[in-house]
Amino acid sequence: MFSKVIIAEDLDSINLAVHEALIQLKITNLHSTKYCDDALLKVKKAIQDNAPFELLVTDLSFKEDYRKDQLKSGEDLIEAIRALQPNIKIVVFSIEDKSYRIKSLFENQHIDAFVIKGRNSIPELKKAIETVYNTNEKYISPDMAFVLQDKIVNEIDDYDLELIKHLSVGVSQEEMESTFKELGITPNSKSTIEKRLNKLKIYFKAKNTVHLIAITKDLGLI
Repeated sequence: MFSKVIIAEDLDSINLAVHEALIQLKITNLHSTKYCDDALLKVKKAIQDNAPFELLVTDLSFKEDYRKDQLKSGEDLIEAIRALQPNIKIVVFSIEDKSYRIKSLFENQHIDAFVIKGRNSIPELKKAIETVYNTNEKYISPDMAFVLQDKIVNEIDDYDLELIKHLSVGVSQEEMESTFKELGITPNSKSTIEKRLNKLKIYFKAKNTVHLIAITKDLGLI
């Protein structure tokens, strides 16, 4: 089992629950922090001391307070730690349920496991840690397993999401060309935007733009 683990979680009750779960797994060298910046500093020092952490268990959302931290989220922390220690195992423990964000964690941040917080999530967290330690397989909560299998999640790209996001905040199809040009998003021609929007409506079986936005929000894509 892992011998040295760091937990990044800003809620005391959850931090204690995770800590207890790891002790039950016979992990005794545990370090906890409520701030992403502090977690990164601990990881840096461990590397300097030639005693690096083997596993990071982190939330994604951290409530802001009086401190002005550089790292604002779990994603920021994961990216920073991966740059320092590419081989560290990472388990995300979060209430996040948006398909695209979870998919991005596996594909872009290269996490090893995602466990969604819930009533029975501590036993599942233990299972995820055991899986990550004993195998090279990725672990994801059964309720969110479709994220790595769903054809919709796999085929929708960043450009599609940008288009839908701008529509959802009130940018009209006619205004999209100039908006994309200002933001440097390409392709940004009127015809390309129209074709992509029509493709999305067909793909999601949406009757109109409003219906398309509603469907994608329900799916957690925006």
